[in-house]
Amino acid sequence: MIKFKKSIYRLVEKGSHGKKINLIFDYVIMSLIVLSIISIILESIKEIGSDFKIFLEWFDIFSVTVFSIEYLMRLYVSDLTHPTSNKFKSVLKFVFSINGLIDLFAVLPFYLPLLIKIDLRFLRTLRLIRFMRILKINRYTKSLNLIWSVLKDKKSELAVTGFVTLLLLIFASFVMYNIEGDKQPDAFPNILASFWWAVATLTTVGYGDVYPITGLGKFISGVIALMGIGVVALPTGIIGSGFIDRLKSDKNEEEQTCSYCGKTIK
Repeated sequence: MIKFKKSIYRLVEKGSHGKKINLIFDYVIMSLIVLSIISIILESIKEIGSDFKIFLEWFDIFSVTVFSIEYLMRLYVSDLTHPTSNKFKSVLKFVFSINGLIDLFAVLPFYLPLLIKIDLRFLRTLRLIRFMRILKINRYTKSLNLIWSVLKDKKSELAVTGFVTLLLLIFASFVMYNIEGDKQPDAFPNILASFWWAVATLTTVGYGDVYPITGLGKFISGVIALMGIGVVALPTGIIGSGFIDRLKSDKNEEEQTCSYCGKTIK
């Protein structure tokens, strides 16, 4: 039994463990994830969605079945992937982990309508969660793992930057509401509506659907737009430096010292 569990563990974990079937399993799951996303896109096209409705539905059933089996396999070996003092805690640890939640939300939209009655409008929204299947590929690609690790390493800096940005957006909304509210009650009826203008201006998108008409309002809008250039550049620089640090760290880990000559080799 233990040998069987270890075989399942080697199968569901990323990479080759000495057997070709492990790589085949990885590629099958990755291919199914990509095909599943393509089917969701095709389903949204009315002509294709109506002509191939039955095929798309059966493919969805097939993909959900495979993902469900994979999820059950991961639950079975959770005490190996997420070791704790007992099996139940290991299962909970896996279920509420990032990857565990992604796996669950990938299949949940299929089973939930079968268990409880759901409003059709909510059902359509729920089916959009199927797109989260693409996040399952995180297990099988080094690039996505690199992105997650960089975001995790820089989460404190990004949180501070996000907080400062939010404060600036709220401040700009307050100011613009008080300046333009009387002149344009339809465009700036309240602070929340002004928040949309602040987002569009601070990110320098400038849709042009809402804009100031007073001289002071235009001046402040220009200042906010200029500040937005720096605000947008901050998280970009933080993430960029994080990538450089991570790549250097990975490169150093790959380097080894020759035991004979003492030279550094890769």
